Amino acid sequence: SLDFPSFPKNPFFPPKLLLPLEQRMVLVACGPFTPSDGVAFEPLSDLLEVVARDRPDVCVLFGPFLDAKHEQVESCQLLGSFSDVFRLCLRTIVEGTRSAGSQLVLVPSLRDVSHDFVYPQPPFAFPDLPKEDRARVLLVPEPCTLDID
Repeated sequence: SLDFPSFPKNPFFPPKLLLPLEQRMVLVACGPFTPSDGVAFEPLSDLLEVVARDRPDVCVLFGPFLDAKHEQVESCQLLGSFSDVFRLCLRTIVEGTRSAGSQLVLVPSLRDVSHDFVYPQPPFAFPDLPKEDRARVLLVPEPCTLDID
């Protein structure tokens, strides 16, 4: 057994996921979740298929979810506003992970086009998050400390 010095936990944002004591499967993925030649979110769809198949206990997804550096974003060639496309992306993620029952953690990126470009970043605002998903979806700031017990 290794002995490590104990460090104080972050007192400002102590998100804690309370899961039954046993082995955990944690899936971690980083955006962008679109190919460089379009904003159809095919990589995100592929990721959601993996979540549905493998049913991880926790999914930690780091942005950017809608990348400010994407060619179609920079040239304003999207079919909707940045916030509309972003909300559609978040809704797709929440609905796509619902059947797996995974705890979902969404972490913003400085390159998220519809989020605050400050550091540290506040968590995403998602006021229309369905009630049925509020217990399993955790919106955290960047940076954050996350305890998975």
